[in-house]
Amino acid sequence: MEVKKVGIIGAGQMGTGIAQVCALAGIDVALNDIAEDRISAGLATISGNLAREIAKAKLTEAERAAAMMRITPANTFSQLQDCQLVIEAASENEEVKRKIFIKLCPSLAPDALIASNTSSISITRLASVTDRPENFIGIHFMNPVPRMQLVELIRGIATKDSTYEDAKQFITRLGKTSTMSEDFPAFIVNRILLPMINEAIYTLYEGVGSVDAIDTAMRLGANHPMGPLQLADFIGLDTCLSVMQVLHEGLADSKYRPCPLLVKYVEAGWLGRKTQRGFYDYRSGTPVPTR
Repeated sequence: MEVKKVGIIGAGQMGTGIAQVCALAGIDVALNDIAEDRISAGLATISGNLAREIAKAKLTEAERAAAMMRITPANTFSQLQDCQLVIEAASENEEVKRKIFIKLCPSLAPDALIASNTSSISITRLASVTDRPENFIGIHFMNPVPRMQLVELIRGIATKDSTYEDAKQFITRLGKTSTMSEDFPAFIVNRILLPMINEAIYTLYEGVGSVDAIDTAMRLGANHPMGPLQLADFIGLDTCLSVMQVLHEGLADSKYRPCPLLVKYVEAGWLGRKTQRGFYDYRSGTPVPTR
């Protein structure tokens, strides 16, 4: 099935990134969120991102205008009825996602595909609350979506071969590379990445090194483009905690126990860049380590 129009639920960082790459690939997009002002803010973010691409001579004004014309606001799920694919990109909370899928299904065409952009939650469990588990798949884009090449495709126990092939073709059309993961907690990338970040937080918690020392060590000692604590702030500490909780609960192994310091930062509302404070304080415009 060719995807001519995609619905995206969630106009945050991930949803707007997915909408942007779809529109630039010539695919029509219906962008949905729970509030109209969030959709407007999402559209403004996309427009700003594309303007920066023009400034770098990577895009023309005509291409930006054409892409923006392909994205329309969808205030209700009924406006997604002509989409061949709907991608959920809401917050990393299973209960929130389950409620979305239950409410979404009656509005879609019978053969429409549903995908979740979840970074860690069981695709099989999410699919079970829908009326079409065979047409349900995980499509996990990396953050930031426009820059990152990889997309993880995750098959639930009921996912049909044709659903996987359609999703794979869709990702190819976006100019990205897909890899298939089995439906185990946190899939491939986050199964490896988040425990490393969690261990970096333990290293800070135990006083082995400061924020600056840890990030410098991994940038220059392991040739990472971004230190693990800087990366945690970029991802969002609440998301990091959610993924570690999924790993800890799903695999029942103490090595995945979230660091108490990570829990403390999330409880304080210090979630990283999006709240201007995390392992760094961004309020002055120059990141300053908080430990």
